[in-house]
Amino acid sequence: MTSENDLRQYAPATQRNRDSIFKILTSILPPKGNILEIASGTGEHAVYFASKLKNYQWIPSEPDEMRKKSIEAWQKFCPSSNCQSPININVLNSSWTKKLKNIELIAIVNINMIHISPWEACLGLVKGAGSLLTSGGILYLYGPYKQGGKHTATSNQLFDEYLCAQNQAWGVRHLEDVIEISQQQGFKFMQTVNMPANNLSVIFEKN
Repeated sequence: MTSENDLRQYAPATQRNRDSIFKILTSILPPKGNILEIASGTGEHAVYFASKLKNYQWIPSEPDEMRKKSIEAWQKFCPSSNCQSPININVLNSSWTKKLKNIELIAIVNINMIHISPWEACLGLVKGAGSLLTSGGILYLYGPYKQGGKHTATSNQLFDEYLCAQNQAWGVRHLEDVIEISQQQGFKFMQTVNMPANNLSVIFEKN
């Protein structure tokens, strides 16, 4: 694969957070099954986790065509038989769960999405996860959050201001709001874990 036709995209944060996220996933996931990743972005997380989680089928998803091509390029560069082809999922579409109705999922993973998308995307993600996951299923969210109505670090505040300047519908979310809407969809809030660069792992289990 030459540089001219290499469609891989790179997210610098992946190198910083993937091992920390992997450690959390191995501590919370059921022994085996299908894992859906919502908003897989460049695909770097998908190929990395799939290569290490051989008891699972990793299902990446992404609505953006160029990023889907990046995922496919990463899959060719780092092949894993348990990393499936990316599917087109946009959680702003209320019917996004229909294409997954015949797949039994043990977990849904979402990394760095809900602050770079409208609040409705978070609502759609959680509602869909509530309908797809059965009792004991895991919903894993990663990213920056406000807690108690405040930013947890100056860097997060600056990042939030930057996001809002790009799109007023974006922004760092209140952890309490995310917990509340998840509980409304039948999830039990399990824990948060401090992660690199003032991010959090937020873990829910389906009742």
